[in-house]
Amino acid sequence: MADMEAFRQAVTAWAAGGPGEPARELAVQSAVRTVVLLEGPSDAAAVGALAADRGRDLAGEGVCVLPMGGAMSVGRFARLLGSPGLGLRLTGLCDEAERRYYSRAWEQAGAARREFFVCAADLEDELIRALGVARVEALIEAEGDLRALRTFLGQPAQRDRPAQQRLRRFLGTKKGRKIHYGRVLVQALDREHAPAPLDALLGSL
Repeated sequence: MADMEAFRQAVTAWAAGGPGEPARELAVQSAVRTVVLLEGPSDAAAVGALAADRGRDLAGEGVCVLPMGGAMSVGRFARLLGSPGLGLRLTGLCDEAERRYYSRAWEQAGAARREFFVCAADLEDELIRALGVARVEALIEAEGDLRALRTFLGQPAQRDRPAQQRLRRFLGTKKGRKIHYGRVLVQALDREHAPAPLDALLGSL
């Protein structure tokens, strides 16, 4: 939905110090009721892919999936979008290391419920565990990245790491790769085997 993308852009500009009125107007026009605060675009790609797989139109349902460009920005976004600002329902997905930022942000924003979902390490780790190392390697090969993976795995620093950790690090070695594989890995999931935090997030919307 074009209006929802415009709302995302308006909120991002507002958080960067711009005016808030465009976001307020677009929130009404787009009938926004819930905002999902995510660290970055790879998380947004995964959430969007799972929603599409399950036949959900989040924008049409008034749900804005908003990558913030870093978890440390969550307090600013929560204040603008929660009770002190637009009064929207807040939820989100974060890594375990980011839990404290989200908890503090929800408290400062006066959220009625501290509703967000936490990945044990990060979302890529959750997806690799859900699919298994062999399946992820097969997907990487199918996407044409097997040579790059082999080169990466041949680096001395990677040889003693567990296979799952090496794959997780590989996904972050090239700009755009995490976003691409956020979609690819989610689309490869069996419907019953989505990672628990991602499944719970979508189920809450």
